[in-house]
Amino acid sequence: MKRKKIVIAANYLDRKPAHHPDIRWKTEDNGRVTLEVDNVGWANKIAQRLFKRPKVSYVHLDENGSFVWPLIDGESDITAIGVKVKEHFGEKAEPLYERLAQFFKVLDSYHFIVWKYIPEPKKTKKK
Repeated sequence: MKRKKIVIAANYLDRKPAHHPDIRWKTEDNGRVTLEVDNVGWANKIAQRLFKRPKVSYVHLDENGSFVWPLIDGESDITAIGVKVKEHFGEKAEPLYERLAQFFKVLDSYHFIVWKYIPEPKKTKKK
């Protein structure tokens, strides 16, 4: 008798992102957001001394990222942020949720954000 596979599914868009407390940011005169990331750790210390690497790296966000970044507050989920992006950019934002999900995955991979809420996955049986 075959076992049924259990699939765990959680909607990524229900997550609530917040800025990482160690990331500083500012809005430039042109409206673009710049993130300031401290290069800490032993590997970065070596790179700073041997290869003259900077102590702080600056990440300049594009137009879409600069609009989304201030909306990240730990209270709004990605879907709610998407509604505001759609209102502001209209059709220019499409494919909206695919782009937002990818944007947040990149921010998460670089530890620029933390998740204040991650929905519980629902277990479903797959036949």
